[in-house]
Parts: sequence; structure tokens; C-alpha cells
Amino acid sequence: MAVKRIVPNIDLSNPEGAKAFYRDVLGLEPVMDLGWILTFASDVPTTPQISVAREGGAGTPVPHISVEVDDVDAVYARAQAFGSEIVLDLRDEDWGVRRFYVRDPAGKILNILSHGS
Repeated sequence: MAVKRIVPNIDLSNPEGAKAFYRDVLGLEPVMDLGWILTFASDVPTTPQISVAREGGAGTPVPHISVEVDDVDAVYARAQAFGSEIVLDLRDEDWGVRRFYVRDPAGKILNILSHGS
């Protein structure tokens, strides 16, 4: 048995309302649209993972979803330009990540991060 992918499902009464955020801020493209559900994807292969935590690190709340990107500074700038609520400002953490928290259209907190080099 092998886990092939893990997909978070976010409850949002108007899935269409998330399209601009996930496309314009994170660069994800809609790959399935059945009206009641939209699935966004990247063409970059990933490894399925699940994290379980009592805090989000450095005393922050546990985010709903963590998204690793290749350029966190660029995504931060796009999130600001989009008018998204920045929940935790862009910062470097002791464990080697640069990250920020942003709230998506459903109110979920996303931990957007890049690993240091």
C-alpha cells in the first residue's frame, strides 16, 4: 500500500471565491472544477506528508495548512498586493525556515515557507 497524495479539503460556501487567491497568490491552477468543488494543483511533484503539532513553532498557533514555496519573499509580496490578511509577518526561524502566515478566503491560516539554503 502506498499513499499517492494528500489533499486538504477546505469548507467554503463559494469555492469560486478561492480561485483568485490560490491562483494569484500561490500560483496554483484549477485542475478540477465540478461547481461544488475546485481542486488546485502545481506541476511540481511532491511527497505526501501530514504534520501533527501542539503549536505552530515559536509560540504561534498551529496553521491549518503549510505550503512550501521556492521564493517565500515573492509569495509574501503577492499576498500583500492581493490584500490578504497577514497573520504572522515574514520572518526567519531558528530551525532554518523563512515563513509567514496568511489567511485564505475560507479563513484558514496558511503557513507559507521556504527552507534555508
